[in-house]
Amino acid sequence: MTNTAQSITANGKTIDVHLPLTLHAFLVNQGMFPRSVVIELNGEALSPSEFEKCELKAGDSMEIVNIVAGG
Repeated sequence: MTNTAQSITANGKTIDVHLPLTLHAFLVNQGMFPRSVVIELNGEALSPSEFEKCELKAGDSMEIVNIVAGG
């Protein structure tokens, strides 16, 4: 398996990544805590339990929303 640079889109911003890459690894590489975000990948909501199994593909588009606790 080769490690190839490809592009994905996150919150409207094009980001170059090296595939293969899981969603979990992408979030960690971006400095995010996977359990504190909600992800919509290609129009489909994902639960945090799916992040480690979800392999990103070239051209994927996601929206990332940080969960903020308030009081």
